[in-house]
Amino acid sequence: MRIVYLHQYFVSPRATGRNVTGTRSYELATRFAQAGHEVHMVCSDWLGTSQPSPSSAEEDGGDGWRDEEIDGIHVHALPLPYSNRLDYAARIRVFLRFAWKACRKAAALRGDIVFATSTPLTIAFPGLWASWIGSVPMVFEVRDLWPEAPRELGVLTNPALLWLAEGLERETYRRARHVVALSPGMRDGVIAAGVPPEQVTMIPNACDLTLFHPGVDGRAMREKLGLGERVAFLYFGTMGPANGLGFVLDGAAELQRRGETRAVFVLHGDGKERPMLEARKNAEKLENVIFSEPLEGKSKVAEVVAAADVGMTIYKNLPVLYTCSPNKMFDTLAAGRPVLTNMPGWLGELVEDAGCGVFVRPDDSADFADQVQSLLARRQELPAMGLRARALAEKEFSRDVVAAQLLRLLEEVAGRPHG
Repeated sequence: MRIVYLHQYFVSPRATGRNVTGTRSYELATRFAQAGHEVHMVCSDWLGTSQPSPSSAEEDGGDGWRDEEIDGIHVHALPLPYSNRLDYAARIRVFLRFAWKACRKAAALRGDIVFATSTPLTIAFPGLWASWIGSVPMVFEVRDLWPEAPRELGVLTNPALLWLAEGLERETYRRARHVVALSPGMRDGVIAAGVPPEQVTMIPNACDLTLFHPGVDGRAMREKLGLGERVAFLYFGTMGPANGLGFVLDGAAELQRRGETRAVFVLHGDGKERPMLEARKNAEKLENVIFSEPLEGKSKVAEVVAAADVGMTIYKNLPVLYTCSPNKMFDTLAAGRPVLTNMPGWLGELVEDAGCGVFVRPDDSADFADQVQSLLARRQELPAMGLRARALAEKEFSRDVVAAQLLRLLEEVAGRPHG
């Protein structure tokens, strides 16, 4: 069958640059193609073999669709300048601009099924349009609960915009033939919005078992970062308001007050909050915090993870964020590193039940410090915890397993026999 796959920020492993993010859509789409299906990816970032610069995208107005085949995926990309440092209003403008232009492109592809993945929620516009024009079903994937997330974060406060976003959410769920949620909490949120339970399936994020694995040599990166013999706790990813990384600095400050020198906290990535976090580190003279410079490509990120002893999955303490299914945690598991997380619910329970991580109470810097010191006292157990993390990744979150689940669902919705 022909699958029209809509993901505004599709990324392939060939991508370079400092805004490289998760490759879930690439991994799924390549497996759909390998199973004999024709996959057309409609996206805005040109993160394949020939990514244009933001300046060139501005010069041509972002009007020219560029086509490329990447590992069996037919990629149709509209270059639009974007950065996770943009303010919320600027992001909304980019979202709407892409949605408007993608409507025509997606409809022209005439798929047998439309698969649209958020965020942003505005990806629903081309998904719904292509589904209606082509009289084909749409499956909608929820990666974040919109508009609940921006509302709880306080970045979407305009009553009219909230009303419109809620209306789009309801209409999208109503018109979608099926909804895929990335976590149990997201599934519950979709059902609470009025979708029958039998029309919602939880299919989580998956682990990159090839790029991230225990065999990656992180010694050179440890030396480059100046970690020495300290136990390194790593956060890698976006540094935005939702990530709540001030909590890591709170914990680091508490440990420094206690005279604890065996731990070091590495923050790797970029985002709107990074300048503020760096300024705070310098103002408080936090000697146990290191900001790693953003690196080109995910293979370098894998080296940073290999240099760490423990991976941190940290978010701001908001109930809607407890439903997240973050790539960074799954990559940490694949790398064979224990996880420290402040996420109540399924993530905290997952790592504690598997014996491959610890849960820290949100906004409790004393508990953060206590849990870190507990891990320091059990340093010799960290490799065994890492092995359990890798085993969990292989058993439950393999990309082959996740892709097969989703493909079966798409085939059922499209009325096609399983391959």
